[in-house]
Amino acid sequence: LGVLAVIATANAVNITDGLDSLAGMCAAVAFASYGIIAHLQGQAPLATFCFTVVGALLGFLWFNAHPARLFMGDTGALSLGATLATVALMTGHVLLLPIIGFVFVAETVSVILQVSIFKLTRGRRLFRMSPLHHHFEMLGWSETHVSQRFWLVSMISGMVGTALAII
Repeated sequence: LGVLAVIATANAVNITDGLDSLAGMCAAVAFASYGIIAHLQGQAPLATFCFTVVGALLGFLWFNAHPARLFMGDTGALSLGATLATVALMTGHVLLLPIIGFVFVAETVSVILQVSIFKLTRGRRLFRMSPLHHHFEMLGWSETHVSQRFWLVSMISGMVGTALAII
């Protein structure tokens, strides 16, 4: 389960990294959620690490906001995703990762569905474009509008996941 979580999360964050500030903010929310969980478990070093990553991501987002002057790239996205999954495993709440990282899951599932339906139906598409953030761009939403809406979804899912960990 651990290896699957690390590989899946690394790739999910990488797929999400297609718009300015999208993956960075969603990752910051997820690390903040796991930071709270770690703190409540009494894992001070892990909580400190999570909040340090949040701080680093917020610093990065200053330059990654639209129009971005700095980009995360594959190296940043893959390592952030792998680190997020590792933190989830360390808290013992890896099963909450699909909730806390809901945006990453939705983006990845949109790609899987798009490719599967395209192959099964010989050319029909479920979305105008995948990953999901590009579908909304094709509907006429601005890059900033898409990112901000996905941030809100990320914050809600982060709060829900954190609340479930507390219960």
